Amino acid sequence: MPKRFDQARPFLTLGFVVAGWFVIPTVFKTFTRASFFELTAPVGVAASYARDLQEYWTLRLHSNSELIEAGRDLARLNASYDLAVQQNIEMQGEIARLEGILRLPSYTGYQSEHARVVRRDFSGWWQRLTIRKGKNYNLTVGAPVVFSGGVVGRVSEVFAYTATVDLISSQTVRLAAVVEGDTRPISYQGGLNPTFGSAGGVIEFVPLDIFASANATKRLVTSGLGGVFPPGLTIGSVIKVEPSTDGLFKSGTVKLDDRLAALTEVTVLLPLDTP
Repeated sequence: MPKRFDQARPFLTLGFVVAGWFVIPTVFKTFTRASFFELTAPVGVAASYARDLQEYWTLRLHSNSELIEAGRDLARLNASYDLAVQQNIEMQGEIARLEGILRLPSYTGYQSEHARVVRRDFSGWWQRLTIRKGKNYNLTVGAPVVFSGGVVGRVSEVFAYTATVDLISSQTVRLAAVVEGDTRPISYQGGLNPTFGSAGGVIEFVPLDIFASANATKRLVTSGLGGVFPPGLTIGSVIKVEPSTDGLFKSGTVKLDDRLAALTEVTVLLPLDTP
């Protein structure tokens, strides 16, 4: 009997620990979790800076001809960006003119805060990133996060020098979207994503006259409803829609950008105060 008790002792201890964790007040658990992240954040941030330094010295080893070629490519890219900036300024002026004529309120803008990715956490439970900016750059919970390909996700937790971003592939992210060229809002939510595999999401309340397939995909973009994400940002591609069980709408599958799993830098959009 004592031998059996000794064998069962680790399981009993684990059971007491789990039961004790459920009994502990939520305030204490929240404080403990936040303290843990604050204590471990310097380790991740230091590793991120070390990777940046390694990349810097790797680039220093390139030959002069490679650097000259890269400089030419960068000059061409800068020229195209200069043209895009001029066109953007012209469009902003036209928007301001039309707002004045129609007496419309000015659209709330955003301040872009670029941040390096410290760590990626992709599992059956989590789909999130840790970035190298936090309260020290006035990041707020719920702020949208984007990259050149569209939506990355939104800030879920903010600490002193880091922040956690729930990816658009996470089931915790739900937002209103529209199919490009259509104005009727539909519901998007992150799906069940494998650890090693393409990220995806699901859509609901899709109008019956919208069709999509793997050979004829539809671009899914943000609708702007809810005031979190600006309208027109790419979410992903609708690769399948089929009638729902109620027969009133359709539901479907969305394929997300494969670059989400390899991002090294993202942009957090911080809403500006309306004048």
